[in-house]
Amino acid sequence: MRGFAMIKLNEVGFIEKPDPVAGHRDAIVKPLAVAPCTSDIHTVYEGAVGPRENLILGHEACGQIVEVGDEVKDFKVGDKVLIPAITPDWGDTFSQAGYSVHSGGMLGGWKFSNIKDGVFGTRIHVNEADANLALLPPEIDIDVACMLSDMIPTGLHASEMSGVTFGDTVVVIGIGPVGLMCVRGAVLHGAGRLIAVGSRPKTVEVARIFGATDFISYKDGDIAEQVLALTNGVGADKVLIAGGDNDTFEPAIKMLKPGGSIGNVNYLGSGEYVKIPRVEWGVGMGHKTIHGGLMPGGRLRMEKLGSLVVNGRIDPSLMITHRFEGFDHIAEAVELMHNKPADLIKPVVICSDI
Repeated sequence: MRGFAMIKLNEVGFIEKPDPVAGHRDAIVKPLAVAPCTSDIHTVYEGAVGPRENLILGHEACGQIVEVGDEVKDFKVGDKVLIPAITPDWGDTFSQAGYSVHSGGMLGGWKFSNIKDGVFGTRIHVNEADANLALLPPEIDIDVACMLSDMIPTGLHASEMSGVTFGDTVVVIGIGPVGLMCVRGAVLHGAGRLIAVGSRPKTVEVARIFGATDFISYKDGDIAEQVLALTNGVGADKVLIAGGDNDTFEPAIKMLKPGGSIGNVNYLGSGEYVKIPRVEWGVGMGHKTIHGGLMPGGRLRMEKLGSLVVNGRIDPSLMITHRFEGFDHIAEAVELMHNKPADLIKPVVICSDI
């Protein structure tokens, strides 16, 4: 097979590799549409998950099954499927404890472009197909479907972790693709006021459609001070972090009410520590809780995400700013995520030539 790979740190390109082999409960899928993610950039250009050589990138795709193992019951060759970015081993003890994303060890459910080849190949291996794949609803276009793999569930998971509920004042830090899904997820969970941190016109436009009520920007000064000014010094009930860096927890804690919580889904690609301001954290006793988690994967999750799109609760098409036709355009789409021009939210590649 052919794939777009991390050849080594700071180097990418197309390579040839042997086709993957399906185990008894596995499936082999050809991609119909794929989307690069900022995580791919962290992996290649920051070495965020350590050194990798000739590892095919990508974890956002939908596809069509070309082979199934002899123990696969619910899927067959020709089925069009949603492929989650997180494909746990469901018999693992972490899965039994309710943390399937960590099957095999911390972050072990994240296999694509981490511990095995990702989805930017002409063939994709999916472990435990019956538990990890979901049928692609016919109402969902393939360019939208590939975003259900990671970007959408990652953003929604921030609200789940932080416990957003009816009438909450919520701040979303960073309104790139994942942050926009944080906005929509918070609204679906019942947020009242929603303050979005970001200034790019295209992302502001979509965030407003998704339900943001207020906007602030790093360019206008300290964001914690801006949130406190907007809330008459009270602060936010919940803070969702989808952008920034290791220092972003400092303003997040400062803008959070006592008893509030933070849901972090930002991939911290470099550095050794995060900064927590001691006094504003109530000298350790302020009941300001920090949650950070990898979004869940698996079939049930994908089926529920599909239902949100089919029934109009989320319109991911608003985030597609760049469409490419043809597998070789993956290189161009990844470079867009690397450079992040002002008009970019999400690039999608239609793999019509495979």
